[in-house]
Amino acid sequence: MERLISALFWTLAENGMLEPWFESKGLGDADQVLAYFAVSKLGEPPVDGKTDTNPEGLTASYGKWASVVAERLQAGGLTCKVLNKEAFQKQMLEKLIWISAFMLVGARHPGTTVGGVEKEYRSEVSSLIAELASAAAAEKGLVFEEAMEDRLCAYSRAVAHFPTAVKEFKWRNGWFYSLSEKAIAAAKPDPCPLHTAWLKELKVV
Repeated sequence: MERLISALFWTLAENGMLEPWFESKGLGDADQVLAYFAVSKLGEPPVDGKTDTNPEGLTASYGKWASVVAERLQAGGLTCKVLNKEAFQKQMLEKLIWISAFMLVGARHPGTTVGGVEKEYRSEVSSLIAELASAAAAEKGLVFEEAMEDRLCAYSRAVAHFPTAVKEFKWRNGWFYSLSEKAIAAAKPDPCPLHTAWLKELKVV
């Protein structure tokens, strides 16, 4: 059962902020895997999350069964590194920032792929990455490694053909919007004003 629960959490942790949900269920230390690989369609081999800034791969695991999951993925030809909780949280937040920023900017320019955002709307996505990273760091009390924008743009080049759309709002952009709502309710400045403005522009909120 323990392995089954861990496997379930691995399935859920690919994209999204799950910490509040885990904590609400008393599962704050649940095993997790941050999956940076993707399968375009059934039958095709997975595309590993290797980039020009991280050729060693970006997929990471954390928890009691982390090394077991890493070995399974490596046996299948995929990369996976085992991290401690703090390092894993930083990488999880980076991917949350990636999916939230690139999908939102892409949605503002219909038909734009992830690669198109990186190439054609770099200034927009750069501003949004900086804003979301600042808000996440303040909320979690952590300091991200330098050159986040470079890493996220490198990953976008690796999956350049992926389409963009604001989906699964509750688990992705919704977490950042909740930080905005909390600040505004406390009569404080919105930590993510650009993010909020673009969500409203697209009538997401």
